[in-house]
Amino acid sequence: MRPATPSAKPLGRPRIGIDAAVFAATLNTVHQLGYAGATMDRIAAAAGVAKTTIYRRWESKGALIVDCLLDAFGPLPIESDDRVEILTSTIRWIAAKIGEPGVAAAFAGVFVDGVSDRGLREVLSTRFQAPYLRTLQEALNEPESRVLLFIDTVVGTLLHRMGMTGAPMIDADTTALTEMVLRHFG
Repeated sequence: MRPATPSAKPLGRPRIGIDAAVFAATLNTVHQLGYAGATMDRIAAAAGVAKTTIYRRWESKGALIVDCLLDAFGPLPIESDDRVEILTSTIRWIAAKIGEPGVAAAFAGVFVDGVSDRGLREVLSTRFQAPYLRTLQEALNEPESRVLLFIDTVVGTLLHRMGMTGAPMIDADTTALTEMVLRHFG
């Protein structure tokens, strides 16, 4: 009897790096074609993977976009105990992230989809917003309702500007937004 031979290596692309490739392809496709034009087929083709590879990881385009945005944003960088500095740096951080290619369109598109999709709203609320909400609540020692108003005011304003002009808010306007927000939250 011959000893068993080890099974052959799995065929296909190594799994390491697929998420990063899909996230980059997603933002690039959204940037080039808009949210509606960034279909799962187009994202898969741009990432160089099969559409089934994407659907094994994400059940929907909305779930993919949420994970893509989480990857693009990363953790909220709080580097101070000073309330004004926390608020100011958070506004500038959000403005910079929203200004990255594809991020605003992905962000706005998934929000629009969430209006009519309760499951996606739950994913947005629990997976995307909740970690930032908790971090800001702890850093600012504020109740959830007040931090939510801060997030809504800042993100809503920045996305509105991007949607209306196609360009991120310029530094002078980000400074003016920060000054307005600080009057209420500072």
